[in-house]
Amino acid sequence: MSLPKTDTNDYASRTSGAELSVRARLSDYYELTKPRLSFLSVITAVIGYLAADPNRDLGILSSLLIGTSLAAGGAAVLNQWLERDADARMVRTKDRPIPAGRVTPMHALIYGMGLSSIGCYLLYAGANPLAGLLTAATIASYVLLYTPLKKLTTWNTLIGAIPGALPPLIGWAAAEGRISTLGWILFAILFLWQMPHFFAIAWTHRKDYDKGGFVMLSSADANGRKVARQAFVFCLALVVSTLLPTILGYASWVYGTVAIFSGFYILRPSVAFLRENQRDTAARKLFFASIFYLPALLIPLVLDLWLI
Repeated sequence: MSLPKTDTNDYASRTSGAELSVRARLSDYYELTKPRLSFLSVITAVIGYLAADPNRDLGILSSLLIGTSLAAGGAAVLNQWLERDADARMVRTKDRPIPAGRVTPMHALIYGMGLSSIGCYLLYAGANPLAGLLTAATIASYVLLYTPLKKLTTWNTLIGAIPGALPPLIGWAAAEGRISTLGWILFAILFLWQMPHFFAIAWTHRKDYDKGGFVMLSSADANGRKVARQAFVFCLALVVSTLLPTILGYASWVYGTVAIFSGFYILRPSVAFLRENQRDTAARKLFFASIFYLPALLIPLVLDLWLI
């Protein structure tokens, strides 16, 4: 016996609404993991793994990929759980799932803790204890150190660059069970790269950060001179650090040439950032240049280590 037409339509409408609701909920939980930022952590961890030139162990590589994805996502969720009140006051973050009320703080906390725990375990058991411990240290320093310091001191950017630079070491540790000199060079490159990248973000969104109560260097620097100078100095240090693999004999001058040209590419907007009449435009250009710069540098490095 078939349902009346109106009942059939109502049923279809309810079913469609339920599917949309589930899809929207899944989308919110996915958004909480800050997928683009988490993807960067996964990629740099894989770069560290490949740069160590390990034996091709798909089990370890799978643990690294899944574990760092979950751990990075969990750290992002916990960061938003802690910053939910500040996020609600800022234009760029007020529509995130927690401040917008689409995910409750308790659910976000459980979700973040679950992802972080599973991610650490996968790297500890699937790769080795050092990789697991470094993953736990990354989450702890990001959530318990960097996140609260954002409201206390302008040093937060420098300190926050430490957990941001640890993923290559996680990958290196997964490959070797220890960290060699080249692994530390990768750490230095990621550490230094973050400074101009985040200074550009801080200057562009300085008013929003003020609304959120964050103590950024851009908040205490009305004309942006200090922000621009520090961005330039860290860019110079970054370019020098990228030449170390070639200077120390780990990579050839093929990679060294790429590093030099890449260095000019990121230095150009950092120089423009120094000019007050170009600062706002240059900050945005420096931000985008930093995004393209990293893969343009690290992919040739891995290819050089493997092929030359």
